Amino acid sequence: MNASRDVLRDLELLLRSRHGLIHLDTSEEDRAHGLLAHLADAMRLPLFTWTRSRGLVRDDLGDPAYDTKEPIKAFQHIAAGRIAGLYHFMGVGEDILKGSLPTSHLRDAARAMEERDGALVLTGDLILPNTLEGMTATVTLPSPGAAEYEDMLAHLVRDMRSRSHVEVSLSRDETDLLLRHLSGLTLMEAGKVLTKAIVEDGRLDSEDIRHVIEAKRQIVERDGLLEYYPVEESMADIADLKTLKGWLAKRKDVVQSPERAKDFGLSFPKGVLLLGVPGCGKSLSAKAVAREWQLPLLKLDPSNLYNKYIGESEKNFNRAMRTAEQMAPVVLWIDELEKAFATGGGGGEDGGVARRVLGTFLSWLQDRRGDVFVVATANDIQSLPPEFLRKGRFDEVFFVDLPDRATREEILRVHLAKREQKPDAFDLSELAGLTQGFSGSELEEVVVSGLYSAFSGERSLDQETLATEIRHTRPLSVTRAEHVEALRHWADGRTVRAN
Repeated sequence: MNASRDVLRDLELLLRSRHGLIHLDTSEEDRAHGLLAHLADAMRLPLFTWTRSRGLVRDDLGDPAYDTKEPIKAFQHIAAGRIAGLYHFMGVGEDILKGSLPTSHLRDAARAMEERDGALVLTGDLILPNTLEGMTATVTLPSPGAAEYEDMLAHLVRDMRSRSHVEVSLSRDETDLLLRHLSGLTLMEAGKVLTKAIVEDGRLDSEDIRHVIEAKRQIVERDGLLEYYPVEESMADIADLKTLKGWLAKRKDVVQSPERAKDFGLSFPKGVLLLGVPGCGKSLSAKAVAREWQLPLLKLDPSNLYNKYIGESEKNFNRAMRTAEQMAPVVLWIDELEKAFATGGGGGEDGGVARRVLGTFLSWLQDRRGDVFVVATANDIQSLPPEFLRKGRFDEVFFVDLPDRATREEILRVHLAKREQKPDAFDLSELAGLTQGFSGSELEEVVVSGLYSAFSGERSLDQETLATEIRHTRPLSVTRAEHVEALRHWADGRTVRAN
């Protein structure tokens, strides 16, 4: 579906309904201006553009109207004139509409446009004053759709081929994957990224998808609310969790072939909530999902959302979620959910901010747009509001328990091999037997501590060194035995076992 075509239709309906003031909500003002040019041409209306540097200019003439650089003068010019047309005010910020005087003149101009063909269209980083909200129609310009990216790519390749040799070696599936990863970039940003990728080696191939992902990483870092994670782990690096792995494997084709899945009646999966004992692979699973599904991974740290100024926390959350939706398809990882949304966390001390953000978050989980797969983790389910477990928020709730003996043996094998040790040189079965009640992270720490001891003693890592480290370790299942048992008791019958 072409998002721009839908917006054009909505704008045309508003104009024919005599709406004099329209807020076109977008960060792509040049793209918006191109759409308005199409609309003006289709409706046989002149298009005027206002900018701070030039004032009000009729696009097909080029000379600015006298003394219209000041927005109030431009509004007065429109209200006093009798010229039908589309008037595009670009770069309208809060400073332009600050105070009652410019707002009053804008209202007069908008009312004048209700009596003739056309409208004033505002774009920019603005929040409309209350006095204008009732008479303003807001239209959101979505991020470009696949068809727009594909048109841009075709024009770009054609233009570059007219000047030099360009080899394009992308299969249809690879092209679709590239276009999906462009989602979240403006057409201008996407064009720059692809141009750079082609110029580097005169080719456009599957390796250039990495250029796109890197560009998207920079977008995330620009705002500071979401964190981009380079993914290195795969599902093969995670011992056990067979049920979770199988569940994810069944949905991999849906993620990678969304159009075919849609024709089959399937939609993009919403996400999973992973509960369980700390250190048993919940966070590692989030990273592995992104790697396995070949999707970017974003991490939301809820503590970054909260701001001392009233209303800013909700704005931060909405901005973070909008970024995630724009970057879709993507895996969104929210670690230790209970730290941000624990029951009682939104009380009087913070003026109910946490409770309001919770409500906004729950609504987004239910109604989110875009292919965003959420992997949320929690260690203390009883402190979470019960709304999180309601159907529709997540596709499934999994419980991640402590690893059994065979899994502990495999975890030790993985961590020894990662650190250039030969697993077959150790009696892993004996070590696994000694580590009853150890989590995956505790098993890793045994290997790391053993290596420190061996290095300090100027000897090779051996069986006895690891056994000694195990005897000196008090696992969480011992130090917090009551908590672990209570968590297992709660999960029984309420969740699906991931192991």
